Amino acid sequence: MSDTYSILAENLLKNFGEVRAVNNISLHVKPGELYGLVGPDGAGKTTAIRLLVGALKLDAGDVVLCGYPLDSQLEQARSMVGYLSQRFSLYDDLTVLENIRFFAELRGLSAREWQPRCMEILDFVGLAAYQERRAGHLSGGMKQKLGLASALVTRPRVLLLDEPTTGVDPVTRQDFWQLLIQLVTTRAGDEKNDHNGRVAVLISTPYMDEAARCNRIGFMRKGNMIAEGAPSEIRSMLDGRVVELRGSPLPKMRELAGQDEDVEDVRAFGDRLHLRVRAGKSDAAIRRLQDTLPPAGISLVEARPIPPVLEDVFIALSEQAQ
Repeated sequence: MSDTYSILAENLLKNFGEVRAVNNISLHVKPGELYGLVGPDGAGKTTAIRLLVGALKLDAGDVVLCGYPLDSQLEQARSMVGYLSQRFSLYDDLTVLENIRFFAELRGLSAREWQPRCMEILDFVGLAAYQERRAGHLSGGMKQKLGLASALVTRPRVLLLDEPTTGVDPVTRQDFWQLLIQLVTTRAGDEKNDHNGRVAVLISTPYMDEAARCNRIGFMRKGNMIAEGAPSEIRSMLDGRVVELRGSPLPKMRELAGQDEDVEDVRAFGDRLHLRVRAGKSDAAIRRLQDTLPPAGISLVEARPIPPVLEDVFIALSEQAQ
């Protein structure tokens, strides 16, 4: 089984005193797969990634990276990994190229190996024109791309990314994800990078639009893995149970809709509401709302069932796990 997966983690357990940060979770990620780890702050995502890279010691469980057990072949396993932490530390006084060189030589690459690789990576992340710029003068998005370049310089077969786009602008987030998608869908160009030359990426993210781009996602809550599957599988958990309301005034409409007997939850999504209703009750709830909202002073534009989005499901899962 370990030959099938680039990341094979079974029953991971980590405690910090009385707090169980990661509770018996398992992760299986194949070459060429983009796996998203999602959940609210404090869910255990960062701890899980640090356990995978060996930055934290497991209390229980097993991790195998590209066939190398973390407990008995730590250095070989780590040599397979590119890791970008939440607080990636650049050297502001070094140039872009000097930063990548530093991380390459830290991992044991010779000049003959890192020099052509650096230029290849800088081209890939779009920083070739900035190779002589000091890192301290880069924008936030460019620093994240430099962090990705540093993680890729050793041709890793596993890429672990801990919320790499937090705090950057939407355009940069889009650019970053295009790089990731290109990375997992193309060969690495190195026959030693077997598994068809494709990288396995595990990324934690607080953004549901990013999670939707992953092949599979795992939702963590209070250290537990409470749902896992393809985005379409996760969304199907609320099929037929989400109703969209459009109208005004929104606050009053939200209050009144929440009082309906079949409505379990009401959330604002921009200028409209998403109602989570009991299974099989969406049509009945819509009819009642169409009858009761206008006499109460609500200008109701539309009430209709809609396919659930990931936010709908994750809100429901979070409530169930409390």
